[in-house]
Amino acid sequence: MTQADLLIGRVLRIDGNPFVDGTDAVGIETGAAVLLRGGLVAEVGPADHLRAAHPDARRHEYGDALICPGFVDAHVHYPQTAIIASWGKRLIDWLDTYTFPEEMRFGDPDYARAQADRYLDLTAANGTTTVASYCTIHPESVEAFFAAAEARGQRVLAGKTCMDRNAPDGLRDDPVAAYDDSKALLERWHGRGRLSYVITPRFSPTSTREQLEALGALWAENPDCLMQTHLSEQTDEIAWVRELFPEARDYLDTYEATGLLGANGVYGHAIHLEDRERDRLRDTGAALVHCPTSNTFIGSGLFDMDGLTQSGIRVGLATDTGGGSSFSMLRTMAAAYEIGQLRDRPLHPAELMWLATAGSADALRIGDRVGRVALGMEADLCVLDLSSTDAISQRAERARDPWEEVFPTIMMGDDRAVRQTWIAGRPIKV
Repeated sequence: MTQADLLIGRVLRIDGNPFVDGTDAVGIETGAAVLLRGGLVAEVGPADHLRAAHPDARRHEYGDALICPGFVDAHVHYPQTAIIASWGKRLIDWLDTYTFPEEMRFGDPDYARAQADRYLDLTAANGTTTVASYCTIHPESVEAFFAAAEARGQRVLAGKTCMDRNAPDGLRDDPVAAYDDSKALLERWHGRGRLSYVITPRFSPTSTREQLEALGALWAENPDCLMQTHLSEQTDEIAWVRELFPEARDYLDTYEATGLLGANGVYGHAIHLEDRERDRLRDTGAALVHCPTSNTFIGSGLFDMDGLTQSGIRVGLATDTGGGSSFSMLRTMAAAYEIGQLRDRPLHPAELMWLATAGSADALRIGDRVGRVALGMEADLCVLDLSSTDAISQRAERARDPWEEVFPTIMMGDDRAVRQTWIAGRPIKV
Protein backbone atom coordinates (compact mmCIF):
# COMPACT_ATOMS: atom_id res chain seq x y z
CA MET A 1 0.00 0.00 0.00
CA THR A 2 1.20 3.51 -0.82
CA GLN A 3 2.60 5.29 2.20
CA ALA A 4 0.25 7.93 3.54
CA ASP A 5 0.90 11.49 4.68
CA LEU A 6 -0.78 12.80 7.82
CA LEU A 7 -1.23 16.58 7.99
CA ILE A 8 -1.95 17.83 11.52
CA GLY A 9 -3.26 21.28 12.40
CA ARG A 10 -6.55 23.12 12.07
CA VAL A 11 -8.76 22.20 9.11
CA LEU A 12 -11.16 24.34 7.09
CA ARG A 13 -14.49 22.51 6.97
CA ILE A 14 -16.95 23.27 4.14
CA ASP A 15 -20.42 21.75 4.49
CA GLY A 16 -22.35 24.08 2.19
CA ASN A 17 -22.59 27.46 0.52
CA PRO A 18 -22.41 30.26 3.11
CA PHE A 19 -24.31 32.64 0.82
CA VAL A 20 -27.24 30.22 0.89
CA ASP A 21 -26.82 28.19 4.08
CA GLY A 22 -25.31 30.83 6.37
CA THR A 23 -21.74 31.33 7.48
CA ASP A 24 -21.87 28.30 9.79
CA ALA A 25 -21.68 26.19 6.61
CA VAL A 26 -17.94 26.87 6.72
CA GLY A 27 -16.02 26.22 9.93
CA ILE A 28 -12.59 25.66 11.43
CA GLU A 29 -11.86 22.38 13.20
CA THR A 30 -9.12 22.47 15.83
CA GLY A 31 -6.95 19.51 16.78
CA ALA A 32 -7.69 17.94 13.41
CA ALA A 33 -5.79 16.00 10.79
CA VAL A 34 -6.02 15.03 7.13
CA LEU A 35 -4.72 11.71 5.79
CA LEU A 36 -3.55 11.71 2.17
CA ARG A 37 -2.96 8.57 0.15
CA GLY A 38 -2.63 8.00 -3.57
CA GLY A 39 -3.29 11.64 -4.42
CA LEU A 40 -6.62 11.73 -2.57
CA VAL A 41 -7.93 12.69 0.83
CA ALA A 42 -8.30 9.34 2.59
CA GLU A 43 -9.56 10.51 6.00
CA VAL A 44 -10.34 13.70 7.91
CA GLY A 45 -10.83 13.62 11.66
CA PRO A 46 -9.43 14.25 15.14
CA ALA A 47 -5.65 14.32 15.14
CA ASP A 48 -5.25 11.95 18.09
CA HIS A 49 -7.45 9.33 16.42
CA LEU A 50 -5.67 9.51 13.07
CA ARG A 51 -2.22 9.44 14.70
CA ALA A 52 -3.13 6.23 16.49
CA ALA A 53 -4.83 4.68 13.48
CA HIS A 54 -1.97 5.41 11.07
CA PRO A 55 1.32 5.14 12.97
CA ASP A 56 3.34 4.57 9.79
CA ALA A 57 2.10 7.68 7.99
CA ARG A 58 4.58 10.46 7.37
CA ARG A 59 3.62 13.20 9.80
CA HIS A 60 3.51 16.89 8.98
CA GLU A 61 2.94 18.88 12.15
CA TYR A 62 1.51 22.28 11.26
CA GLY A 63 0.55 23.42 14.78
CA ASP A 64 -2.01 26.22 14.63
CA ALA A 65 -1.75 26.62 10.86
CA LEU A 66 -4.95 26.24 8.84
CA ILE A 67 -5.14 23.34 6.39
CA CYS A 68 -7.39 24.54 3.54
CA PRO A 69 -8.37 23.34 0.12
CA GLY A 70 -5.92 24.61 -2.46
CA PHE A 71 -7.14 27.87 -3.92
CA VAL A 72 -9.09 27.65 -7.18
CA ASP A 73 -8.56 30.62 -9.51
CA ALA A 74 -11.49 30.60 -11.92
CA HIS A 75 -10.36 33.16 -14.53
CA VAL A 76 -6.76 33.92 -15.51
CA HIS A 77 -4.65 34.79 -18.52
CA TYR A 78 -1.34 33.01 -17.98
CA PRO A 79 0.17 34.70 -21.08
CA GLN A 80 -0.16 38.04 -19.28
CA THR A 81 2.20 37.01 -16.46
CA ALA A 82 4.99 39.30 -17.68
CA ILE A 83 2.77 42.38 -18.02
CA ILE A 84 1.02 42.23 -14.65
CA ALA A 85 0.84 45.61 -12.88
CA SER A 86 1.29 47.73 -16.03
CA TRP A 87 0.33 51.36 -15.52
CA GLY A 88 -2.44 53.61 -16.57
CA LYS A 89 -4.89 51.97 -18.97
CA ARG A 90 -8.51 50.88 -19.09
CA LEU A 91 -9.67 47.73 -20.80
CA ILE A 92 -9.47 48.48 -24.54
CA ASP A 93 -6.24 50.51 -24.26
CA TRP A 94 -4.85 47.82 -21.93
CA LEU A 95 -5.33 45.19 -24.64
CA ASP A 96 -3.76 47.32 -27.37
CA THR A 97 -0.85 48.63 -25.29
CA TYR A 98 0.17 45.66 -23.17
CA THR A 99 -1.78 42.46 -23.81
CA PHE A 100 -1.68 42.03 -27.57
CA PRO A 101 2.06 42.77 -27.98
CA GLU A 102 2.88 40.24 -25.24
CA GLU A 103 0.53 37.58 -26.60
CA MET A 104 2.24 37.84 -30.00
CA ARG A 105 5.26 36.13 -28.41
CA PHE A 106 3.41 32.90 -27.61
CA GLY A 107 3.77 31.47 -31.10
CA ASP A 108 7.30 30.62 -29.92
CA PRO A 109 7.00 27.25 -28.12
CA ASP A 110 10.09 27.90 -25.98
CA TYR A 111 8.75 31.22 -24.76
CA ALA A 112 5.33 29.72 -24.08
CA ARG A 113 6.88 26.87 -22.08
CA ALA A 114 8.98 29.25 -19.99
CA GLN A 115 5.99 31.47 -19.18
CA ALA A 116 3.75 28.50 -18.37
CA ASP A 117 6.31 27.20 -15.88
CA ARG A 118 6.82 30.65 -14.39
CA TYR A 119 3.09 31.21 -13.97
CA LEU A 120 2.49 27.85 -12.30
CA ASP A 121 5.45 28.41 -9.97
CA LEU A 122 4.16 31.83 -8.95
CA THR A 123 0.63 30.65 -8.29
CA ALA A 124 1.71 27.53 -6.39
CA ALA A 125 3.82 29.75 -4.13
CA ASN A 126 0.58 31.59 -3.36
CA GLY A 127 -1.34 28.40 -2.51
CA THR A 128 -3.25 28.14 -5.79
CA THR A 129 -3.62 24.58 -7.05
CA THR A 130 -6.25 24.88 -9.81
CA VAL A 131 -6.68 27.55 -12.49
CA ALA A 132 -8.89 28.15 -15.50
CA SER A 133 -6.76 30.00 -18.03
CA TYR A 134 -7.14 31.72 -21.36
CA CYS A 135 -4.17 30.99 -23.61
CA THR A 136 -3.44 32.89 -26.86
CA ILE A 137 -4.61 32.15 -30.40
CA HIS A 138 -1.48 30.02 -30.85
CA PRO A 139 -1.97 26.28 -30.29
CA GLU A 140 1.60 26.30 -28.97
CA SER A 141 0.43 28.33 -25.98
CA VAL A 142 -2.16 25.70 -25.08
CA GLU A 143 0.27 22.82 -25.58
CA ALA A 144 2.81 24.52 -23.31
CA PHE A 145 0.36 25.19 -20.52
CA PHE A 146 -1.17 21.72 -20.47
CA ALA A 147 2.26 20.06 -20.67
CA ALA A 148 3.55 22.10 -17.74
CA ALA A 149 0.50 21.26 -15.64
CA GLU A 150 0.62 17.59 -16.61
CA ALA A 151 4.25 17.36 -15.49
CA ARG A 152 3.16 18.64 -12.05
CA GLY A 153 0.07 16.44 -11.84
CA GLN A 154 -1.98 19.61 -11.55
CA ARG A 155 -5.67 20.11 -12.33
CA VAL A 156 -6.05 22.96 -14.80
CA LEU A 157 -8.61 24.08 -17.36
CA ALA A 158 -7.59 26.08 -20.43
CA GLY A 159 -8.26 26.82 -24.06
CA LYS A 160 -7.03 28.58 -27.18
CA THR A 161 -8.30 32.16 -27.24
CA CYS A 162 -10.11 32.83 -30.53
CA MET A 163 -10.23 36.24 -32.27
CA ASP A 164 -10.90 37.14 -35.89
CA ARG A 165 -11.26 40.93 -35.74
CA ASN A 166 -10.23 44.02 -33.77
CA ALA A 167 -6.85 42.48 -32.98
CA PRO A 168 -3.41 42.87 -34.60
CA ASP A 169 -2.09 40.81 -37.49
CA GLY A 170 -0.66 37.64 -36.02
CA LEU A 171 -3.32 37.45 -33.31
CA ARG A 172 -6.30 36.73 -35.55
CA ASP A 173 -7.55 33.42 -36.83
CA ASP A 174 -10.84 32.90 -38.68
CA PRO A 175 -14.01 30.92 -37.98
CA VAL A 176 -12.65 27.77 -39.62
CA ALA A 177 -9.27 27.91 -37.87
CA ALA A 178 -10.91 28.73 -34.54
CA TYR A 179 -13.10 25.64 -34.85
CA ASP A 180 -10.43 23.33 -36.25
CA ASP A 181 -7.63 24.33 -33.88
CA SER A 182 -9.91 24.24 -30.86
CA LYS A 183 -11.30 20.85 -31.83
CA ALA A 184 -7.83 19.37 -32.33
CA LEU A 185 -6.63 20.68 -28.96
CA LEU A 186 -9.81 19.48 -27.27
CA GLU A 187 -9.39 16.00 -28.69
CA ARG A 188 -5.74 15.89 -27.62
CA TRP A 189 -6.06 17.22 -24.08
CA HIS A 190 -9.60 17.17 -22.72
CA GLY A 191 -9.98 14.61 -19.97
CA ARG A 192 -6.31 13.61 -20.13
CA GLY A 193 -5.31 13.10 -16.52
CA ARG A 194 -6.35 16.20 -14.60
CA LEU A 195 -6.67 18.45 -17.65
CA SER A 196 -9.82 19.97 -19.14
CA TYR A 197 -10.18 21.85 -22.39
CA VAL A 198 -12.31 25.01 -22.33
CA ILE A 199 -13.77 26.52 -25.51
CA THR A 200 -12.56 30.13 -25.41
CA PRO A 201 -13.79 33.06 -27.50
CA ARG A 202 -12.03 36.06 -25.96
CA PHE A 203 -15.14 38.26 -26.08
CA SER A 204 -17.65 39.48 -28.61
CA PRO A 205 -15.73 42.58 -29.77
CA THR A 206 -12.87 40.40 -31.07
CA SER A 207 -15.03 37.77 -32.76
CA THR A 208 -17.38 38.06 -35.71
CA ARG A 209 -20.79 36.48 -35.46
CA GLU A 210 -19.51 33.73 -37.77
CA GLN A 211 -16.67 32.86 -35.40
CA LEU A 212 -18.96 32.85 -32.37
CA GLU A 213 -21.33 30.54 -34.25
CA ALA A 214 -18.45 28.19 -35.15
CA LEU A 215 -17.44 27.95 -31.49
CA GLY A 216 -21.08 27.54 -30.48
CA ALA A 217 -21.26 24.57 -32.85
CA LEU A 218 -18.12 23.06 -31.32
CA TRP A 219 -19.60 23.46 -27.85
CA ALA A 220 -22.84 21.80 -28.95
CA GLU A 221 -20.75 18.85 -30.15
CA ASN A 222 -18.85 18.72 -26.84
CA PRO A 223 -21.36 19.80 -24.18
CA ASP A 224 -19.31 18.35 -21.30
CA CYS A 225 -16.66 21.02 -21.94
CA LEU A 226 -16.80 24.40 -20.34
CA MET A 227 -16.96 27.56 -22.41
CA GLN A 228 -15.32 30.70 -21.00
CA THR A 229 -15.51 34.31 -22.14
CA HIS A 230 -15.88 37.89 -20.89
CA LEU A 231 -19.13 39.75 -20.27
CA SER A 232 -20.01 43.36 -19.41
CA GLU A 233 -16.70 44.34 -17.86
CA GLN A 234 -16.73 48.06 -18.69
CA THR A 235 -19.36 50.50 -19.92
CA ASP A 236 -17.36 51.55 -23.00
CA GLU A 237 -16.95 47.86 -23.87
CA ILE A 238 -20.74 47.42 -23.71
CA ALA A 239 -21.23 50.44 -25.97
CA TRP A 240 -18.74 48.91 -28.43
CA VAL A 241 -20.67 45.64 -28.43
CA ARG A 242 -23.88 47.54 -29.23
CA GLU A 243 -22.16 49.09 -32.27
CA LEU A 244 -20.76 45.75 -33.45
CA PHE A 245 -23.97 43.77 -32.87
CA PRO A 246 -26.85 46.23 -33.47
CA GLU A 247 -29.33 43.35 -33.75
CA ALA A 248 -28.54 42.01 -30.23
CA ARG A 249 -30.87 42.68 -27.32
CA ASP A 250 -27.90 43.14 -24.98
CA TYR A 251 -24.30 41.95 -24.55
CA LEU A 252 -25.31 38.47 -23.36
CA ASP A 253 -27.47 38.05 -26.45
CA THR A 254 -24.35 38.08 -28.64
CA TYR A 255 -23.48 34.78 -26.97
CA GLU A 256 -27.01 33.44 -26.59
CA ALA A 257 -27.79 33.92 -30.29
CA THR A 258 -24.65 32.05 -31.33
CA GLY A 259 -24.95 29.00 -29.07
CA LEU A 260 -22.60 30.28 -26.37
CA LEU A 261 -24.97 30.47 -23.39
CA GLY A 262 -25.47 27.41 -21.25
CA ALA A 263 -25.04 25.64 -17.94
CA ASN A 264 -21.34 25.02 -18.60
CA GLY A 265 -20.72 28.64 -19.54
CA VAL A 266 -18.34 30.67 -17.36
CA TYR A 267 -18.50 34.45 -17.83
CA GLY A 268 -15.82 36.71 -16.39
CA HIS A 269 -16.58 40.07 -14.75
CA ALA A 270 -20.32 40.60 -15.44
CA ILE A 271 -20.39 43.93 -13.62
CA HIS A 272 -22.88 45.96 -15.64
CA LEU A 273 -25.66 43.45 -16.26
CA GLU A 274 -29.18 44.27 -17.39
CA ASP A 275 -32.17 42.55 -15.78
CA ARG A 276 -32.73 40.27 -18.77
CA GLU A 277 -29.12 39.15 -18.65
CA ARG A 278 -29.34 38.30 -14.95
CA ASP A 279 -32.50 36.31 -15.53
CA ARG A 280 -31.05 34.35 -18.44
CA LEU A 281 -27.81 33.58 -16.60
CA ARG A 282 -29.79 32.27 -13.65
CA ASP A 283 -32.26 30.30 -15.75
CA THR A 284 -29.57 28.59 -17.82
CA GLY A 285 -27.42 27.71 -14.78
CA ALA A 286 -24.37 29.60 -16.06
CA ALA A 287 -21.60 30.76 -13.74
CA LEU A 288 -20.01 34.18 -13.24
CA VAL A 289 -16.50 34.95 -12.02
CA HIS A 290 -15.71 37.95 -9.84
CA CYS A 291 -12.28 39.49 -10.57
CA PRO A 292 -11.97 42.22 -7.94
CA THR A 293 -8.33 43.30 -8.24
CA SER A 294 -8.76 43.58 -12.00
CA ASN A 295 -12.03 45.49 -11.67
CA THR A 296 -10.38 48.12 -9.47
CA PHE A 297 -6.99 48.19 -11.22
CA ILE A 298 -8.50 48.73 -14.69
CA GLY A 299 -11.37 50.84 -13.35
CA SER A 300 -14.23 48.60 -14.41
CA GLY A 301 -16.75 48.90 -11.58
CA LEU A 302 -18.20 47.11 -8.55
CA PHE A 303 -19.48 43.54 -8.87
CA ASP A 304 -22.86 42.88 -7.24
CA MET A 305 -21.87 39.79 -5.25
CA ASP A 306 -24.83 39.82 -2.89
CA GLY A 307 -27.48 40.48 -5.53
CA LEU A 308 -26.16 37.82 -7.91
CA THR A 309 -25.63 35.09 -5.33
CA GLN A 310 -29.02 35.75 -3.73
CA SER A 311 -30.66 35.41 -7.13
CA GLY A 312 -29.25 31.89 -7.40
CA ILE A 313 -26.39 32.46 -9.83
CA ARG A 314 -23.20 30.48 -9.22
CA VAL A 315 -20.20 32.75 -8.62
CA GLY A 316 -16.47 32.05 -8.47
CA LEU A 317 -13.47 34.22 -7.64
CA ALA A 318 -10.36 34.99 -9.68
CA THR A 319 -7.17 36.99 -9.89
CA ASP A 320 -7.61 37.70 -13.64
CA THR A 321 -3.85 37.80 -14.15
CA GLY A 322 -2.60 40.14 -15.58
CA GLY A 323 -5.41 42.74 -15.59
CA GLY A 324 -5.62 41.68 -11.98
CA SER A 325 -2.74 43.07 -9.97
CA SER A 326 -1.77 40.00 -7.93
CA PHE A 327 -1.16 36.27 -8.26
CA SER A 328 -2.51 35.81 -4.73
CA MET A 329 -6.02 34.62 -3.94
CA LEU A 330 -5.55 36.13 -0.47
CA ARG A 331 -5.15 39.56 -2.05
CA THR A 332 -8.12 38.75 -4.30
CA MET A 333 -10.29 37.93 -1.27
CA ALA A 334 -9.21 41.21 0.34
CA ALA A 335 -10.25 43.13 -2.77
CA ALA A 336 -13.59 41.31 -2.84
CA TYR A 337 -14.15 42.39 0.75
CA GLU A 338 -13.32 46.00 -0.11
CA ILE A 339 -15.71 46.00 -3.08
CA GLY A 340 -18.37 44.52 -0.81
CA GLN A 341 -17.86 47.40 1.59
CA LEU A 342 -18.36 49.89 -1.23
CA ARG A 343 -21.66 48.13 -2.00
CA ASP A 344 -22.67 48.21 1.72
CA ARG A 345 -22.32 44.43 2.05
CA PRO A 346 -19.06 43.37 3.74
CA LEU A 347 -18.33 39.72 3.04
CA HIS A 348 -17.72 37.40 6.00
CA PRO A 349 -14.35 35.57 6.09
CA ALA A 350 -16.25 32.29 5.67
CA GLU A 351 -17.80 33.61 2.46
CA LEU A 352 -14.43 34.79 1.18
CA MET A 353 -12.69 31.49 1.87
CA TRP A 354 -15.58 29.61 0.24
CA LEU A 355 -15.39 31.78 -2.89
CA ALA A 356 -11.66 31.10 -3.27
CA THR A 357 -12.09 27.33 -2.89
CA ALA A 358 -15.42 25.50 -3.15
CA GLY A 359 -17.25 28.39 -4.80
CA SER A 360 -14.76 28.65 -7.65
CA ALA A 361 -14.63 24.87 -7.98
CA ASP A 362 -18.42 24.73 -8.24
CA ALA A 363 -18.40 27.53 -10.83
CA LEU A 364 -16.02 25.42 -12.92
CA ARG A 365 -18.11 22.25 -12.44
CA ILE A 366 -15.28 20.47 -10.62
CA GLY A 367 -16.60 20.82 -7.08
CA ASP A 368 -16.86 17.05 -6.79
CA ARG A 369 -13.07 16.80 -7.14
CA VAL A 370 -11.43 19.91 -5.65
CA GLY A 371 -12.31 22.84 -3.42
CA ARG A 372 -13.04 20.96 -0.18
CA VAL A 373 -11.02 18.95 2.33
CA ALA A 374 -13.20 15.86 2.46
CA LEU A 375 -13.04 12.11 1.95
CA GLY A 376 -12.33 11.15 -1.66
CA MET A 377 -11.44 14.65 -2.84
CA GLU A 378 -8.21 15.24 -4.73
CA ALA A 379 -5.35 16.06 -2.38
CA ASP A 380 -4.80 19.69 -3.39
CA LEU A 381 -4.22 21.70 -0.22
CA CYS A 382 -2.90 25.00 1.04
CA VAL A 383 -1.55 25.33 4.58
CA LEU A 384 -1.87 28.90 5.86
CA ASP A 385 0.29 30.38 8.61
CA LEU A 386 -2.05 32.80 10.38
CA SER A 387 0.89 34.68 11.95
CA SER A 388 3.14 35.03 8.92
CA THR A 389 4.24 38.62 9.60
CA ASP A 390 4.55 40.76 12.69
CA ALA A 391 1.68 42.95 11.54
CA ILE A 392 -0.63 39.98 11.05
CA SER A 393 0.54 38.20 14.20
CA GLN A 394 -0.10 41.10 16.55
CA ARG A 395 -3.64 41.46 15.23
CA ALA A 396 -4.37 37.72 15.27
CA GLU A 397 -3.29 37.53 18.91
CA ARG A 398 -6.25 39.74 19.84
CA ALA A 399 -8.78 37.58 17.98
CA ARG A 400 -11.90 36.61 19.92
CA ASP A 401 -12.85 33.75 17.60
CA PRO A 402 -11.27 31.73 14.77
CA TRP A 403 -12.69 33.86 11.97
CA GLU A 404 -11.32 37.01 13.55
CA GLU A 405 -7.95 35.26 13.59
CA VAL A 406 -8.21 34.30 9.90
CA PHE A 407 -9.36 37.71 8.67
CA PRO A 408 -6.00 39.56 9.08
CA THR A 409 -4.35 36.96 6.87
CA ILE A 410 -7.04 37.47 4.23
CA MET A 411 -6.57 41.22 4.33
CA MET A 412 -2.78 41.46 4.75
CA GLY A 413 -1.43 38.05 3.75
CA ASP A 414 0.73 37.18 0.75
CA ASP A 415 2.93 34.26 -0.27
CA ARG A 416 4.65 34.40 3.13
CA ALA A 417 1.41 33.14 4.66
CA VAL A 418 1.51 29.98 2.53
CA ARG A 419 3.44 27.52 4.64
CA GLN A 420 2.91 24.61 2.26
CA THR A 421 1.13 23.86 -0.99
CA TRP A 422 0.15 20.29 -1.84
CA ILE A 423 -0.77 19.22 -5.37
CA ALA A 424 -2.04 15.69 -6.00
CA GLY A 425 -0.84 14.65 -2.56
CA ARG A 426 2.71 15.97 -3.02
CA PRO A 427 4.22 18.93 -1.15
CA ILE A 428 5.60 21.45 -3.61
CA LYS A 429 6.41 24.45 -1.42
CA VAL A 430 8.39 24.12 1.83
